Amino acid sequence: MSTTLFIPRLAVSMTEGTITEWLVEDGATVAAGQPIYRIETDKTDAEIEAPASGVIHIEADPGELLEVGTPIGEIE
Repeated sequence: MSTTLFIPRLAVSMTEGTITEWLVEDGATVAAGQPIYRIETDKTDAEIEAPASGVIHIEADPGELLEVGTPIGEIE
């Protein structure tokens, strides 16, 4: 079973965010709770943790401005 990764809503007023850095490589094995990327919004910077364990497949590049809810990858 795979888990889709989305741009999260970190604040009520947040509508978009930019992935500033992936902390893992595409195809890497990650553990639930492990930080996997950094995101920047107009109000905050945050590290986002993996919601599940498995192999990560990255679909978004750093520097892209993406709307909340945009799929950015998956963990299988």
